[in-house]
Amino acid sequence: MSQLSERPEKAVVGVPMPHESAALHVTGTALYTDDLVHRTKDVLHAYPVQVMKAHGRITALRTEAALAVPGVVRVLTGADVPGVNDAGMKHDEPLFPDEVMFHGHAVAWVLGETLEAARLGAAAVEVELDELPSVITLQEAIAAGSFHGARPVMETGDIDAGFADSAHVFTGELQFSDQEHFYLETHAALAYIDEAEQVFVQSSTQHPSETQEIVAHVLGLHSHEVTVQCLRMGGGFGGKEMQPHGFAAVAALGAKLTGRPVRVRLSRTQDLTMSGKRHGFHAAWRIGFDADGRIQALDATLTADGGWSLDLSEPVVARALCHIDNTYWIPNARVAGRIARTNKVSNTAFRGFGGPQGMLVIEDIMGRCAPLLGLDPIELRERNFYRKGQGQTTPYGQPVVRPERISAVWEQVKESAGIADRTREIAAFNAAHPHTKRGLALTGLKFGISFNLTAFNQGGALVLIYKDGSVLINHGGTEMGQGLHTKMLQVAATTLGIPLHKVRLAPTRTDKVPNTSATAASAGADLNGAAVKNACEQLRERLVRVAATQLGSHASDVRIVEGVARTLGSDRELAWDDLVRTAYLQRVQLSAAGFYRTEGLHWDAKTFRGSPFKYFAHGAAAAEVEVDGFTGAYRIRRVDIVHDVGDSLSPLIDIGQIEGGFVQGAGWLTLEDLRWDAGDGPNRGRLLTQAASTYKLPSFSEMPEEFNVTLLENATEEGAVYGSKAVGEPPLMLAFSVREALRQAAAAFGPAGTSVELASPATPEAVYWAIQAARGSGASDGPADDAAARIDSARVEGARVEGGPADGGFRADAEAAIGA
Repeated sequence: MSQLSERPEKAVVGVPMPHESAALHVTGTALYTDDLVHRTKDVLHAYPVQVMKAHGRITALRTEAALAVPGVVRVLTGADVPGVNDAGMKHDEPLFPDEVMFHGHAVAWVLGETLEAARLGAAAVEVELDELPSVITLQEAIAAGSFHGARPVMETGDIDAGFADSAHVFTGELQFSDQEHFYLETHAALAYIDEAEQVFVQSSTQHPSETQEIVAHVLGLHSHEVTVQCLRMGGGFGGKEMQPHGFAAVAALGAKLTGRPVRVRLSRTQDLTMSGKRHGFHAAWRIGFDADGRIQALDATLTADGGWSLDLSEPVVARALCHIDNTYWIPNARVAGRIARTNKVSNTAFRGFGGPQGMLVIEDIMGRCAPLLGLDPIELRERNFYRKGQGQTTPYGQPVVRPERISAVWEQVKESAGIADRTREIAAFNAAHPHTKRGLALTGLKFGISFNLTAFNQGGALVLIYKDGSVLINHGGTEMGQGLHTKMLQVAATTLGIPLHKVRLAPTRTDKVPNTSATAASAGADLNGAAVKNACEQLRERLVRVAATQLGSHASDVRIVEGVARTLGSDRELAWDDLVRTAYLQRVQLSAAGFYRTEGLHWDAKTFRGSPFKYFAHGAAAAEVEVDGFTGAYRIRRVDIVHDVGDSLSPLIDIGQIEGGFVQGAGWLTLEDLRWDAGDGPNRGRLLTQAASTYKLPSFSEMPEEFNVTLLENATEEGAVYGSKAVGEPPLMLAFSVREALRQAAAAFGPAGTSVELASPATPEAVYWAIQAARGSGASDGPADDAAARIDSARVEGARVEGGPADGGFRADAEAAIGA
């Protein structure tokens, strides 16, 4: 086992413990960015001037009336920017635009003594607009050829030969929704200038280093003149990876121009209408299976709704392509990706970062095609798993090193959830209940861990030991409630061999650990944990040498355990505090900078080949639902999950992440339905779901009535910090089991073998229409049905359709969409 993975005796990692700020959270004493306003003197409040049109060129911007409003101090416009008027890393996001690109685009910001004064001032700003045609929906963008950014193509094998060898070939399409992050804390920033003209920004950001970079170039400064700090975030989910930079830059610009602290804090409606979401996708596909139901070929085009600027759309699409295989070996594939440019907010990172969108396509295909092949969906999925010893690689060329984990979690769920017995019970229930049906589905996942961009796979830390024996950790990761800081405390205490109470963690800030990567891609614990461990190992080695001298032994024989240094084979010992004090008196350095870079990664974005991921995280989930045939309303009766987190750094934290990720995924797939006005009226492009009253989030009533989560045992990951695995993003995709269970319950209202198309999100309305389609289905009773009739009703290619009942209604034009 590598030094990075090996755990010492009596390790603090692996011990279940609550979140380090849990008590502060529940008592309301935890500080967030906007709480600091009340501790800061003479703060000005910023309010956006939003233009409520989807697209248009600004012909006049008049601010005089705003300056006449009592309490208004200044109006910020593009003319005030001393550096670069852009808040994006792709240089396509002007901070103060001269062209409105989406409904609610902010073109200026008003600074006031109070928020109300700033609001009234913003309302007084006059904007004249030359309206331009707008593109709102994905369909409009595809029809208009409105695309931007890279258009990658992932290819493997011989796709033509694969389809020629297929006994069954199906075509279809799927469009699925975007998703609002809906973090509890909206975007916020507070900036001030110190006596040396240094800019200090408190920001609710997942990427302080990039926020620092954007603020610096907007102000025309160097990065060493800007410090960004993030205390903690009230949720992020990817929505605060790129999007906070512009808001921080507005606050910093205001502070620079006025000499006073400036606060930016969006209301919920502003946050919803001004910040990006998870990318909605359209997928058109064609798939071939052999006579036994094994995938032979896949041809697909994935189109992401990028919104008005690129943001992170290119890597999101790349990750979607890299995850379209999920747990299944696809020997011959051609998958193309593209980004639609629409006049909506710029879509961005969201938990899973394109992986869920790619996986949803293949899981939808499996759910739709299983009845056509005359196979149980569980059996169809099992037949296509990656297998050990087959030398199988992903469509982008990365070997799947431990495919047995796919089957391990799957079989454990089947056993612990009693899938066989419950399947029989559900069949009996459905036969006895004509107006209520149940469905039980099992789905798995294989999710790659690392940033697609290799350079981001690095982490840093600064660990300080004070002469009283207390320890302070600084690292490059940010805390958004996911428990990263808790894990870092455990890593430090374990590496140094001291009790947890000896260690404290400082807020994340750019003048302590520079050039950090975003806390994203589920890599926060991997990167920062290894960096913290590296720094602590440097310190421990120095202290062990001091202890060896004091104990009269060789340094290799000294162990520090539970705050006491001891020599092997001897009863002599030295307390930690005494050891540190002795080291100080001997002028031994008691601080260390740690660093880590993930080894073994390589990626060629042009050829779309390589090994971009350090390892794969695995999991499986079984979900049982009950559906009302009159309304489409449903409830989740039970969920069973087995998830692979390696050797957990903090089991209580990891279980919480699995539960939360699963529920967030279920929300995306079943409830959360963003709607824009796509009509030709005056409100075209307006987000219609602007609040919790119109945007349905999962709540207690949507939680599974029985929810069982188990961590896979004996799953140490070689080459990762203390044998652990990432946990943040993968569990979200376990929620595919809920959508597939709803599909099966809806299909149960029709004849046996019915294949059901199910919209995403699968709202009760969508489930109702799926039920109606199932009731009206002309599906056969099974594989023995007349083959010619099956071919006609399935609308599949060729005459090689054997062993499967009819399609429940795939759209005839889907094949044409593949080449769109």
